[in-house]
Amino acid sequence: MSAEAADGEAISLISRVRDALIATGRLTAEGAERIDEIMRSSGLSFGEAAIKLGVISADEMADVTEMAQRLRPKSPDGIVEGAIHKMSFNRSMPVKYIGMVKPGPALTMMREPENSFCEQIRALRTELLLLNGPARSGNLIVILSPCQGEGRTQLCAELAIAFSQLGQRTLLVDADLRRPRIHTLFDADNLSGLGVALTSGGIPQLLGVDKLPHLSVLTAGPSVPNPLELLTNGHFQRQMNDWRKKYKMIIVDTPPITQFADGLAIASFADQVVLVGRSGSTPLKNMKEMLRRMAGTQSRIVGAVINSF
Repeated sequence: MSAEAADGEAISLISRVRDALIATGRLTAEGAERIDEIMRSSGLSFGEAAIKLGVISADEMADVTEMAQRLRPKSPDGIVEGAIHKMSFNRSMPVKYIGMVKPGPALTMMREPENSFCEQIRALRTELLLLNGPARSGNLIVILSPCQGEGRTQLCAELAIAFSQLGQRTLLVDADLRRPRIHTLFDADNLSGLGVALTSGGIPQLLGVDKLPHLSVLTAGPSVPNPLELLTNGHFQRQMNDWRKKYKMIIVDTPPITQFADGLAIASFADQVVLVGRSGSTPLKNMKEMLRRMAGTQSRIVGAVINSF
């Protein structure tokens, strides 16, 4: 193949990818122009520029590019057949990306990967993978703790990083609409997120994570009225079902059980529930009360973590 032909083929592929994104509403004409500007000014490829703008994740770009390579345009305008099957690939597209964040200094899996704490996280990751088995859909893991300050949020973030480092598409969800903290661990603002999407009935806005291409983060967003009602009105359950089609692992943080019932409601939809307590701190009576209340949810409790870090 000549150099000219190769260049023409590359341009055709970019055109097909661009058209598919526009046809499915993932990219506006203005967004396409911004991508072109970044490509001209920085020398980035179309995919790299789109990921940098937060239009699409690295995993999604790989998927759509692969499909565009296999499918030919159905007409001269370059729209890919069925807009690459509506970008579904037998999955729905329940989210959109709004930008990139970086893991903060508190995340040990990134800062000190050889730390003994990280070894324990990787061991927990392995056990959860073995318990999950060869599941065809994504595995939704809800992390619960009876009280505040037991390391639940930290565990959620570290475990999500660990799964993503295996190359597993992982979504970290902050479903603690009371006192959210996931955004602080990733140095992100909390201006939009799960609460906003549940209130409006819209599409949750995700964040990609620098140096972790397989990890996506959904922050809780600003304070919303009636969090429990929002989490149990059916929209959140539909979102979780959609996430299962798109991600291999979904890790969900929740408010403390002794104060709020939100976690119990979320756990009733989960594939696996992991309980967290802090060594020398969590009262035994609170742990027993959490287990008693969980009996009515028919949740699958797969284990408990006694946090000493």
